[in-house]
Amino acid sequence: MKTAVSIPDDVFQQAERLARQLQTSRSRLYSSALKEFIARHSDEAVTEAINRVVDAIASDDDDAAFVDAVAWHALRPVEW
Repeated sequence: MKTAVSIPDDVFQQAERLARQLQTSRSRLYSSALKEFIARHSDEAVTEAINRVVDAIASDDDDAAFVDAVAWHALRPVEW
């Protein structure tokens, strides 16, 4: 699908340089960037990623208690 968007000149220039550096088209660069942005802002994807990390770390009860404590400390200041 084709679309037109307006972006600041400096962002456009940075994207042009990166596309050349990666030897890819501007369209592919923008598409990849949007896919990554959407994935990072998907609540479900974030939750799944956190769960994978916790599962990988928490192999026994001592580890699980540590992971719970660290998670609580890290997430406490976040507004839900």
